[in-house]
Order: sequence, then structure tokens, then C-alpha cells
Amino acid sequence: MKRISISLLLLAGIQCFAAAQAQAQQLRDMFSKTNPSVVVVRTVERRVAPQAQGLVSLPGLGSGVVISTDGKILTAAHVVQAADQIEIEFEDGQKVRAQVTASYPRADIAILQLDFPRPGLVPAKLGDSESVQVGDDVFVIGAPYGLSHSLTVGHISGKHMSKESIAGISKVEVFQTDAAINQGNSGGPMFNMAGEVIGIVSQILTNSGGFQGVGFAVTSNVARRLLLNRNSFWTGIDGYLLTNELARIFNVPQSAGVLVMRAADNSPASDLKLIAGTIPTNIGGADLVVGGDIILEVAGIPIVDDWKTLDEMQTALGSLKTGEKYSLKVLRAGMVVELSAYVRAK
Repeated sequence: MKRISISLLLLAGIQCFAAAQAQAQQLRDMFSKTNPSVVVVRTVERRVAPQAQGLVSLPGLGSGVVISTDGKILTAAHVVQAADQIEIEFEDGQKVRAQVTASYPRADIAILQLDFPRPGLVPAKLGDSESVQVGDDVFVIGAPYGLSHSLTVGHISGKHMSKESIAGISKVEVFQTDAAINQGNSGGPMFNMAGEVIGIVSQILTNSGGFQGVGFAVTSNVARRLLLNRNSFWTGIDGYLLTNELARIFNVPQSAGVLVMRAADNSPASDLKLIAGTIPTNIGGADLVVGGDIILEVAGIPIVDDWKTLDEMQTALGSLKTGEKYSLKVLRAGMVVELSAYVRAK
């Protein structure tokens, strides 16, 4: 009886070992297949210098994933939204400049376009994130702390829906994961075990600045709906919605306005000659950069204390054609000023 029990235990151990070996082999194969589509996103952005006056150009780091043979790259909006320069670094070390062509900051997703075509691009396939379940195995490839093409493995820990509708979509979903995510992973792809992109890394919850077991990724279906199935206008503005007490503090002559904290060079924001902030401060727990314009109205739509209005503005701007004129009103030095520009060719 004891010999039978020992034999069964040995057999079970061998089976578990074989299963683990098979899973490891699958992961190696999937990494080899998907890694060429992953890129490092390096940026230069003007920010207020720490403990200094004025603005300085500072480097930024993120990740991204190639999604088309003509050089489209999916990444996180917060990595590139107000960047003055963007450079894409490939697995072989080659670097190519890129521009933002579409962005949806509220969902933290953006699309880049390479300035010059690169032969042999290996695009990743976007999967159907609605089929993903809590407990599914996933892996993330990115550049944590600049360590490019690093692999981390984990599971889908949760599926969370936004409380508000975004761009008419009632269910905007993000995945929670225990796969390690750190600075530099933002914008990188989360893959399922079939090698399909099911999410774009957005943020982590941390008290220390490092990964503590809770990371989030915007789902692939959200990216598809907001960026690939519609035009999503990139403004080049990093802004903050001023409402209630903050609106009163800044003497906003209506219920709400958007404080322009940063504005990218060579962007619609620069075409409009928007003035960005220069003075960092914290008001009511909000980290702000003040001294810039406060946007009051976009394309004839006044800003109110309602995120749905910002979605309407995004839709209105996205519907504009190349060469079409658009305008906005800003509060500048206590005066309401109207600015206008023409839509750039994409």
C-alpha cells in the first residue's frame, strides 16, 4: 500500500513538473514572438526645474507596442501628451523619431506615428479584452527603470469599470494585475498567453514609488474604440480641470475651466499660441503648475463642471477636417481672449 502511495506521489510530481516545463516553454515562445513588437518610448518635455526658476527640458521614459506595418504605435497618453520630442527605440537599438497623431488623456491612451518607415516592422495583434477573465495568465514587456524588453508575469487580478461614460461608451474597463509594473512600463503592452495585446499599462498604486502588487492597464477594446475606430484629436495640452473652490480661487468667470499646465512644442497647443504654466504649487492637495492660460470654451462648447462636456469637445475636434479653422476662448491675465488655428494634416 505504501509503495502504491509513493508511486502515485511520484507520478503526480512528474506530471506537475511536466506541466510547469510546458508552461515555461509556452512563455519563452510567446516572449520570442511578441518582443520584436515592443518599443521603448523616450521623450523630452519642458518642466519646471526642481528648486529652480523657469523651465528646463527633461527626459522621460515609457514603453509602447507596434500595431501596424506603417509605423503606428500604441502607448499611454501621459507618457507623450505634452512631449516636445519623441524617439522610439527598437529591439536592435535603432532609434526613429515619432509624432502623436491621436490621444485620449481621460483613458490614458495615445497613438504615435513613426516619422520614417522602418522595414520589417512586426506589429502585435490586438486581442478581444472582453473575453479576458479574472485569474487569466498574462505577461508584460516594457522598460522598467530603463531596462528595455524586460518580462514580468502575473494574472488578471480584477476588472474595473469607470463610474462615468467616456465618449458615449458606457463601460470603460481597466484590468488590475499582479504582474510587476514600474516606472518605464507605462504604455507597454499586456499580453495574453496567445500573444495578443489585451491591455496598455497605465499606472500603479504605490506608496514607495515602486511596484507593490497593484498595477492597472487600459483594455485593448477601449483603445480600439477610442483611437482606432474614430478620430481622437491630440491637443498637446497637459491640463487640469478647475471646478468649485479652485475655479473661484483662479477667478474663472464660469463654473469651470481647464488650467494649461504644459503645452508641447509643434502641437495644436503651440499653433494656438497657448501659454502654459511656469510656477509649481499645491492648492487643496492638487499639484498644479500655474501662471498659464485657463481654457473657457472649445469649438463653441463652454467648459462646465462635467467630464461629459470634455468628451463632447474631443468629439467636436475629432470631426474637424484638415485645414479647417477652429477656435477657443481662454482667460489670460484677467481678460477673455479668443485664439484660433487650422487643423494640421495627419
